[in-house]
Amino acid sequence: MKHDRILILDFGSQYTQLIARRIREERVYSEIHSPTRSLDWIREWSPKGIILSGGPASVYDEGVPTMDPEILQLGVPVLGICYGMQIIAQLEG
Repeated sequence: MKHDRILILDFGSQYTQLIARRIREERVYSEIHSPTRSLDWIREWSPKGIILSGGPASVYDEGVPTMDPEILQLGVPVLGICYGMQIIAQLEG
């Protein structure tokens, strides 16, 4: 039996652990992973939603973390927080 679960992609926010804890307090399973996780892995893990954490950088800085843009096409809700929303805006144009 598969349970609903939320994938949190961590872009370096100091609040990522807190986000995960709040989700778990609502009795929803969540895991924190690097934004470099492969699209195939994310598909296989089959999250019901994805949260893109904040981070200390701007998407316009050099060498900052990014993610596979196809993550936004998986058909699950995606919540971008701060840097995570900047990534969505940059990838979607």
